[in-house]
Amino acid sequence: MTRVKICGCTSVEDAVAAAEAGADFVGVVFAPSRRRVSVETARRISEALGGAVEGSAGQVLQAGVVDPITRFQRSAAALERLLSNKRPLLVAVFQDQPMEEVNALSARAGADLVQLSGSEPWEWCSLAELPVIKALDEKVIDAEDPFAAMFNAQGVALCSLDCSHGRGRRGDWGLAAAISRRMPLVLAGGLTPLNVAEAVSFVRPWCVDVSSGVETNGRKDAAKMREFVAAAKGVAVT
Repeated sequence: MTRVKICGCTSVEDAVAAAEAGADFVGVVFAPSRRRVSVETARRISEALGGAVEGSAGQVLQAGVVDPITRFQRSAAALERLLSNKRPLLVAVFQDQPMEEVNALSARAGADLVQLSGSEPWEWCSLAELPVIKALDEKVIDAEDPFAAMFNAQGVALCSLDCSHGRGRRGDWGLAAAISRRMPLVLAGGLTPLNVAEAVSFVRPWCVDVSSGVETNGRKDAAKMREFVAAAKGVAVT
């Protein structure tokens, strides 16, 4: 079943509603954004979701596995095991911020994973103290060899294909599908309750990631979150 990340939660109420809707991951944003939260708010969200999973990095990261496709497959399987014990997992989202700041804020927030959504070099990912979701803009991926950019991905648990960065812009589903056929992928950008089922059917991602697509007037909408998760997972809303 496709996993779901609901990103950009700015309050405990948003995060709890996302969890009740069936989200597998909840994202809090520390990058420059209208959805940016304080570390204190993020900590309250973490506590409301059950707190951080101790030792998540050791449970997820696949040390010594050179082949990135195998590494991502094993990391996804490890995340499935974590999700069987705690759902949703909390993801702290950053963009081109120093890794000292990433590690300090994510620890204080009680996050389970971090997401690096900027142009951070791969080497930075290995400095993270938590498992990393590395968001890649499709512009940096060679369509002829889409995996070339990932071969130095030490410290990365998953890759996300995202050209939107919370702006609701749909990406190249054909490229995403080509990658998803070989490795677990997080698909983001322009997803809504109305198109996510089509996206899942076409791309077959391991996870879908939504932010603006489940908002009304710039705020998270509990009904839209329920509809999105149900559509992504193929469950009828009752």
